[in-house]
Amino acid sequence: MTCPTSSSRIIIVSGPSGSGKSTLVQRLRDLPDLMFSVSYTTRPRRATESLGKWYDFITEAEFERKIAQDEFLEHAKVFGRHWYGTPRAQVDDARRKNADLVLEIDVQGARQVKAKLPQAIAIFIVPPSREDLERRLRERGQDSDEAIGRRLERARQEMACSCEYDFVVVNDDLERASSEVRAVVVAARCRRADNNERLRKILETFGGS
Repeated sequence: MTCPTSSSRIIIVSGPSGSGKSTLVQRLRDLPDLMFSVSYTTRPRRATESLGKWYDFITEAEFERKIAQDEFLEHAKVFGRHWYGTPRAQVDDARRKNADLVLEIDVQGARQVKAKLPQAIAIFIVPPSREDLERRLRERGQDSDEAIGRRLERARQEMACSCEYDFVVVNDDLERASSEVRAVVVAARCRRADNNERLRKILETFGGS
């Protein structure tokens, strides 16, 4: 059982490529009143990817137009090659539906969101070691040695930013890590500051105010 949501919360999930953050986010999908952001990107769609599940794929010209029109909550160019961005409209949609919104974004994006929405809850997913992360990246069979090298260097830089996050989850055991991420989301929904109005109404039934 989870505490009911009284207002929309933003849940940020970040971590190095290969840390397992997408799998952990996927395991939250059975929680009620939870929405998952679909990012825009200019990178090519992989054969295994479905349109609109994790990403909407658009041209660089379209992306730049959206930047100019201030349509993004956050956006960044990754590896100096492809753009990624979270549509601001999805935050508004979550608020209208009184649902919490999960953003699976990188460190650059997380900083932008935290600057605009300091109350957002940020979770950083950590692999158990560099060696384990490299093994995972190689087992995926998606990248060249050069690309894996870039991802490992980026992971080193991102790991140094983990102290900026509210929670850190080490993904050395999928079931335990999944339970910990879920616990963060559930605990966030039970924070007193987010339930003041609901508590006030309950106190009124006891003759308080």
